[in-house]
Amino acid sequence: MKVLVVGSGGREHALAWKLAQSPGLTELHCAPGNPGLARHGSCHPVLAEDADGLLDLARSLDLDLVVVGPEAPLVAGVADALRHNGVAVFGPGAAAARIEGSKSFAKDVLRSVGVPTAPNLPIAKPPCVVKADGLAAGKGVFVCRTQPELEAALRAVRVIGPSFVVEKLLEGPEVSILALCDGRNAIPLPAARDFKRAFDDDEGPNTGGMGSYSPVSEIDHEQLVEQIHAPVLAELSRRSAPFVGVLFAGLMLTDDGPRVLEFNCRLGDPEAQSILPRIDGDLLGAFAAAAAGDASSVALAADPAAAVTVVVAAGEYPAHGDSGSPIYGIADAEGEGALVFHAGTAQRDDRIVTNGGRILDVTGIGATIAEARQHAYAAADRIAFEGARFRRDIAAEAALV
Repeated sequence: MKVLVVGSGGREHALAWKLAQSPGLTELHCAPGNPGLARHGSCHPVLAEDADGLLDLARSLDLDLVVVGPEAPLVAGVADALRHNGVAVFGPGAAAARIEGSKSFAKDVLRSVGVPTAPNLPIAKPPCVVKADGLAAGKGVFVCRTQPELEAALRAVRVIGPSFVVEKLLEGPEVSILALCDGRNAIPLPAARDFKRAFDDDEGPNTGGMGSYSPVSEIDHEQLVEQIHAPVLAELSRRSAPFVGVLFAGLMLTDDGPRVLEFNCRLGDPEAQSILPRIDGDLLGAFAAAAAGDASSVALAADPAAAVTVVVAAGEYPAHGDSGSPIYGIADAEGEGALVFHAGTAQRDDRIVTNGGRILDVTGIGATIAEARQHAYAAADRIAFEGARFRRDIAAEAALV
């Protein structure tokens, strides 16, 4: 199969790395890609949101499948533009992608099927959570325990967009539950836990994610997929918005049971970097089956090994990224046995340089969380660029279990 991975981040590099292992792959292409993706396939200078450019590329390359990684092009309808012109796509159309593109739409779907979620509050009063209604690259959620925090959140969320929701603040550990979907069936993928705050001990602003690990031992993720994803899939289909792709539920494990915090219409980032190395099976075949509308016979087993991902970010992330700083130590990190996924990099002459906020994702694999964590941090310590930083507590508590 000739395959195109759309996107340019660490999630897309992880996808390309995994798809390149499929026996059914004949050609791998990426758009626009990055230096890490270029190690696995040919990169093309077409932006992820450029539906016409992607369609022209698909036709010129005679592609068999397009895999759309990021949420923004999915919400914008890129998958629809390709499908309506006969191109097979793994990724939901705009109507189904609203599950991420609109918090209010997601809430309405959840209410329709009776899946528990955080209740909306009629007035903004701490403690509460303020969420941008639309896409915000993982930075549109504000936890407000005090009045000054609430006032700052209301100012910040209005910068993102005119619409927002205010929810009751729930307490408990969070978990990411993902399923591969074909419009009717939901096939569970390994669960993960990510770390959203910028600094150790969950301090600082929310980010797109500073690290992740998998597996998450204290939950039955297959049962949660049956309880949450299956009814949501059925409701989306009833609304003439069948969901084809990865449906991602962010849950809070409260004392009263799991509660849905949000839905995403794609693989998580950096969850994908911990999940994909643990998938034992033909991911390309699974994606193709889902895109064709029937993944009922797909079996994707989870490797018993553990994975821990540490995000190496720019010094001022999430407020600002970094561009053009030389990166050192990638080969040394890989020499430690880790996987290094490019999230925000560029090629300048013969050197890899920074080009974003989250620069590299370093994934360690081990028999246990503790072993995987040790490998990840040994490798992350090898990487250097001006201002480079990463959290030192990713998966620390899980490693003690």
